[in-house]
Amino acid sequence: MHAENPAPEQPVTDEFDDDFAAALAGLGRLAMSTMSLPETLSHVAEFAVRAIPGADGAGLTLLHPNLPATIVASEDFVRVVDDIQYGLGQGPCITAAKEGITVRSGSLDADPQWPEFGPQVGRLGVHSVLSLPLITKSVVLGAMNVYAHKPNAFDDRAAELGELFAVPAAISAQNARALDSAVQLTEQLEKALGSRAVIDQAIGILISRTGCSDAEGYDKLRDISQTEHKKIAVVAQSMVAEAMKVARARRRRT
Repeated sequence: MHAENPAPEQPVTDEFDDDFAAALAGLGRLAMSTMSLPETLSHVAEFAVRAIPGADGAGLTLLHPNLPATIVASEDFVRVVDDIQYGLGQGPCITAAKEGITVRSGSLDADPQWPEFGPQVGRLGVHSVLSLPLITKSVVLGAMNVYAHKPNAFDDRAAELGELFAVPAAISAQNARALDSAVQLTEQLEKALGSRAVIDQAIGILISRTGCSDAEGYDKLRDISQTEHKKIAVVAQSMVAEAMKVARARRRRT
């Protein structure tokens, strides 16, 4: 008699797979939102906790050229942990973002990779971390940190799911940053156009008062700006406001 071949072992991951699929669906909905950059990243962190088995909290760090990093957290303890590592200049997120690699530890309090960071967070009851770089087109945008209170909380399956989740998470973060940049540029343009309109009004007032040309009116504003150490737009706004005040007073007298 031949022994029967055992049936292929089915991984007990249905619940995790359902959570992972739900987290991915959540990321997809973010693409259609108009939330601010921190709000979007906060939701990505929350979805990461759902997607990665064993996670108690997650945080995202998005790097910006010549600007402070954007840092969000799904739980208060995550913010405390990340504040510690950025204050020390060492930790799993810094390693993951700097080297573009996945970092995992199940005993932070005794991990020699971060001799100052590990013991501090271990005393807070945080013992496991999974840090994943957020990469698009070979560019590291930042990193996603997933933490757990329990030691050795993240096994190979959790790391695999984390790396899979980090791909669309990076795209969501990149899209959110692009939207945020576009919004800021629009606001700057609107402010610039508003300033230009006020400057033109002030020049018009000078022309009516002195008979000067447009160029001469602008030169007068610039001279006042330099003398009073104020921006031209501020000088122009003050001039327009004063002219409106005088005009209203005349109208009341009549």
